[in-house]
Amino acid sequence: MNEPDSIEPTRRNFLGAVAVGAVSAALPVSVDPRAQKESTTPVPAPASVRSAPRYHAAAIQTAFANPRTRAEIPSRVARMIAMAEQTVAGYGPFFDVRLVVFPEFAHAAPCYFTTAELDEHLAVEIPNDHTDAYQRFSRKTGCFVQTGSFIERDPKYPGALFNTTCLIGPDGILSKYRKVNPWIPWEVHASPHDIAGYTENPFPVADTEIGKLGCAICYDWLFPESIRQLAFNGAEVLIRISAYMDPWGATAPMDWWTTINRARAIENTAFVVACNQGASFEGYPPFSWPGGSMGVDFDGRILAQADPGAGEKVVVVPIDLGALREARERRRGHDMRAHYRAEIHPYASIPRFPRAGATPITIESNDARIAAAKRALD
Repeated sequence: MNEPDSIEPTRRNFLGAVAVGAVSAALPVSVDPRAQKESTTPVPAPASVRSAPRYHAAAIQTAFANPRTRAEIPSRVARMIAMAEQTVAGYGPFFDVRLVVFPEFAHAAPCYFTTAELDEHLAVEIPNDHTDAYQRFSRKTGCFVQTGSFIERDPKYPGALFNTTCLIGPDGILSKYRKVNPWIPWEVHASPHDIAGYTENPFPVADTEIGKLGCAICYDWLFPESIRQLAFNGAEVLIRISAYMDPWGATAPMDWWTTINRARAIENTAFVVACNQGASFEGYPPFSWPGGSMGVDFDGRILAQADPGAGEKVVVVPIDLGALREARERRRGHDMRAHYRAEIHPYASIPRFPRAGATPITIESNDARIAAAKRALD
């Protein structure tokens, strides 16, 4: 696996005597002379396939109690980094873990009912000491980190808060995703959709050495358009950080979690790595959180999944970018991105849910906007 020279020594030092992948790479491949004689000259695979890495991603569930103030966030970050270090080192004899994903609300949940209270007690600006700590972990291990969500304050958008996750690599923050579809009416932070003149890309995709990575948060995944936009922006691995509560979690008869993750993988021909909140009802009332973190391949096959239920759990998922890229290039059937007939679907260009504009976002204003959108559907 090709890795930057600046990362390789620290990664090897971190893993100590564990020679990740070195033995298998050095083994000769035996060839049957008869098969060689009968074979014809193969057509070379595209360069994008030949050079594509294979690695594992780890979805790491957390089970913290809901923080009430930002002073509680550092202890959670320290625990998450310890879990990530243990995961990378523990699985080192078997394969490379190059991506770790944490769930929504891992740093803070919107446990207050007003923007003012959230701003006072939990909001942080990005970058911060926590993102710096993830970067140090990344430089030490060569691993990329999709953080749990922060409640973000940005001076460019006074009065607004965002539910935000960052993709962090050895060189720092590679992308910042702000939840486009807050779970209304309860979530009172803003969507980029609410901000007049918002010019940042609401659906960023980071082109990294482990593939093109795009992320969306929890309720976003109930909107096929949002995840499809990541795919059309080039995402090969779709990352879901989530706090998906019962009864819509990982158990029948309403296991929306599993159903939606598989559907988004199929319709976008992409890997999905989905990390769900594993907190207990006591830790994050008023809901219980079923975990069930999972990975899905581009044909909708579940590659690995945690048993449903609260608690810290780690699920490791194989990612084969070569197989994905070959499938995307080879297929003429079931290539829904290439087959998409945009012009015949005008609904997506018709405004429905009103922007907040200058109006403060409250539970009451969310209810009013929902009512207006319902009237527009009549």
